[in-house]
Amino acid sequence: MPQPTHAQTPTIQISVINESTVLADADVVPVVAALQKQVTNDFLPVWGADAELGIVPKGTQPPSGSWWLVVLDDSDQANALGYHDLTTEGLPIGKVFAASDLKAGTSWTVTASHELLEMLGDPNINLTVFVQNSNTAGILYAYEVCDACEDDSLGYQVDNVLVSDFVYPAWFEGFRAEGSTQFDRMNKIQNPFQLLVNGYIGIFNVNSGSGWQQQTAEKRPANLLHRGAVGTRRERRSTPHDQWINSLPQRKIMGNAQKYRQHLQTIQQRREAA
Repeated sequence: MPQPTHAQTPTIQISVINESTVLADADVVPVVAALQKQVTNDFLPVWGADAELGIVPKGTQPPSGSWWLVVLDDSDQANALGYHDLTTEGLPIGKVFAASDLKAGTSWTVTASHELLEMLGDPNINLTVFVQNSNTAGILYAYEVCDACEDDSLGYQVDNVLVSDFVYPAWFEGFRAEGSTQFDRMNKIQNPFQLLVNGYIGIFNVNSGSGWQQQTAEKRPANLLHRGAVGTRRERRSTPHDQWINSLPQRKIMGNAQKYRQHLQTIQQRREAA
């Protein structure tokens, strides 16, 4: 059965900013090209959200009105550089922690794909689907398009770059019968709200008073009341929007980035001298 598509929206301009110390711009360029193809060829026909990606050369300002996809080392660097919950203009921002992925043995390119697609699917991190269990009870499901099938083993190649699988709108439609339509790009999911290996989804039981919880494929919820890594979507979803903070001006971020790199060099020199 063909999967219905959503109405298309204007093309979004996304600035890709590489402030990672573990990736050179030359490492990022082919990944951005692959992400552009994924958005245009795979995501746009299903979700109706289009984007034009461009790498911001070091020392230059992101174009006005653009959303940001920022490549960082880890959440400590996100704190140090002053990247917060929104761009300087109050627009959506996504973060990729490349060093954290490398340490964990996971693919930073899958993470980049994940963050990009989820930013396009729910830019304000406030969309949910409500499943009503009774007259007075129900569960909100976070409108995240990659969480259910995010594991690297479930991804696919675009020009030799591994990108994330993502769900189709039918995943959020509880009336769909098993196998009745396509639920994800790789066609691994067979039911609405199904979680694959290492998959998860944010849920909010409206009666429990427990806030956002993380439901895993093993059906063991993990408490999300505490803020997660700085800048992640899960952290921001569990944080009231009136507590979100705009990013610093780009020249201030670049100055902080230089200080951060100098700090890392000092640490390395002290280690070598010890």
